Amino acid sequence: MSDIFVEKFRGLVPLYLEEPWQEADGIDRDDLAAIIDELGITVPQALREFLHALGNCEEIMEAYYYFWDPEELEIEDGYLLFLEDEDEAYTWGMRADQADVPDPIVWRRNNATGAWINEEGTFSEFVFDMLDWVFNDDEDD
Repeated sequence: MSDIFVEKFRGLVPLYLEEPWQEADGIDRDDLAAIIDELGITVPQALREFLHALGNCEEIMEAYYYFWDPEELEIEDGYLLFLEDEDEAYTWGMRADQADVPDPIVWRRNNATGAWINEEGTFSEFVFDMLDWVFNDDEDD
């Protein structure tokens, strides 16, 4: 399967951190595949490519919200969980039964109620929009 998102995700480093993307910012493709295989879950292509491109870039992986390390990915309530806020009030995921979709829709769970809400965007759209909000929010003030 050819890469669809890797270069766009790598482009986030120079865009927001004003430095060139480096190989150390990502996770080696074979190492990532081994981790996911060990978990025994299916991970959509967009999330795999995001982790491959940026999985070791703390400035992006922990920018306001916390993207989970590959070892932490899990399926709960029928959703593949990948992100949470610092207060652990919300968790983001994608439906596990859509893991074969290259860029599935993102859902947000209110951890107090367990209710899931459709974020109305794919994983890649969600990532680009969220990081734009995080890194450009100060400019709007």
